[in-house]
Amino acid sequence: MDSYEFNKVAGAILTALLVTTAIGFMGNALIHPIKLEKPAYVVPGVEEKQEAAPAGGAPAVIEPIAPLLASADANAGKAVFKQCQTCHNADKDGKNAIGPNLFDIVGRKKASHPGFAYSNAMQGAGQKSGEDSWTYEEINKFLANPKADVPGTKMTFVGLKKAQDRANVEAYLRGQSDSPKPLP
Repeated sequence: MDSYEFNKVAGAILTALLVTTAIGFMGNALIHPIKLEKPAYVVPGVEEKQEAAPAGGAPAVIEPIAPLLASADANAGKAVFKQCQTCHNADKDGKNAIGPNLFDIVGRKKASHPGFAYSNAMQGAGQKSGEDSWTYEEINKFLANPKADVPGTKMTFVGLKKAQDRANVEAYLRGQSDSPKPLP
């Protein structure tokens, strides 16, 4: 097959792909799918995802962390904390990154790490919650859903949904201190 024939075949294939893509875009623009409130058919053995409480509804209940801290695993917390290392550092004398250094965070005053520019929302977080420092329970609430706990925070992390993961991370962070704070 010479190059002229090859070009005709390649052109036909690319034209078909272009036409198919254009038809898809036009179809999506003309017909809008209707989202059902609940599935029309429930597949046995598949649980429906529970969505967050609607705005104005009751806030999600966050279970107390103290009972879980007694059996928390700091090594497992270190593994979960790897998600946080994109923005945070927990090493002694570690530098601030996108987020502040979290060394000795337990018991530290909120929005107080030197050299970090906290959002206005985080600076007012202590006034909103009535607790000025990062207690185990305050860290638990924040890790569960940062945007709900401190609306307006710059932190984009969606949170840790599993209470045991939060307890493990807190156990790890507790150990990242020269004098770890006592467990509640």
